[in-house]
Amino acid sequence: MTSLRTLVARRFGMIAYVLVLIGGAVLFLLPFLWMVSTSLKEPGQTHVFPPQLIPHPPRWRNYLEAWTALPFNLYLRNTLIITGLSIVGQTITASLVAFGFARLRFWGRNVLFICVLATMMVPAQVTMVPMFLVFKALGWVDTFLPLIVPGFCGGSALFIFLLRQYIMTIPHELDDAAKIDGCGWFGIYSRIIMPQIKPALSCVAIFSFMSHWNDFMGPLIYLNSETKKTLSLGLRILQQSMVYTEMHYLMAASILTLLPCLAIFFFAQRYFISGVALTGIKE
Repeated sequence: MTSLRTLVARRFGMIAYVLVLIGGAVLFLLPFLWMVSTSLKEPGQTHVFPPQLIPHPPRWRNYLEAWTALPFNLYLRNTLIITGLSIVGQTITASLVAFGFARLRFWGRNVLFICVLATMMVPAQVTMVPMFLVFKALGWVDTFLPLIVPGFCGGSALFIFLLRQYIMTIPHELDDAAKIDGCGWFGIYSRIIMPQIKPALSCVAIFSFMSHWNDFMGPLIYLNSETKKTLSLGLRILQQSMVYTEMHYLMAASILTLLPCLAIFFFAQRYFISGVALTGIKE
């Protein structure tokens, strides 16, 4: 009798758990579904009451008209340049710094690592003006350099911490074996450590992509020319130039901008989860 009650309680608990997950999924998906619905509506359907969730008929040409309303092809190229170079810089330099903290023994290593972590507590607004003055003195304003070069200077403290913790799970015996074969520190980094931390590197690359692809404040501060603007600035320009009945164009452009983020997450979620889990060597 007791086992039957336990089984029934577990079943009810599982049902309640699934219902809560479904409710949470619907809650988080509702804004996205509303954005998709609005992007397919006629101009006069975006503000009708009661709202129409499924537009009839769907207006697919909204996406083409929204994309050609501004030079979004140029904005896409600029965004790809900034994002791609930043990902390369952050993954390489963050992994180098993390390797040094995880494997090299030097005086003041722990204190220096704590100082690196402490930078995560400094708000970006505090360093915004000094960084602008530095880049202005270098003549980098209205170029891509202020958005790309910092990624080649160690990346982010979060990325360094993530990669360091992952590298520390790799046995030191592999380093000793490589040293016996005549491998130096850079050889150990490139031939032993880098192949082992691919999940963590994928996680860092995903975070870096999301950060730079959706970055609005950086391009707004440093980019002035129309030919150098990014997708995030393009969406803002489209929002400022549209009238009250053109919400469907803004939603269509937002969907097109969001598609790469969704695609990368769904195709790379396996590496993302394994990178966050910080597992050790593959079995």
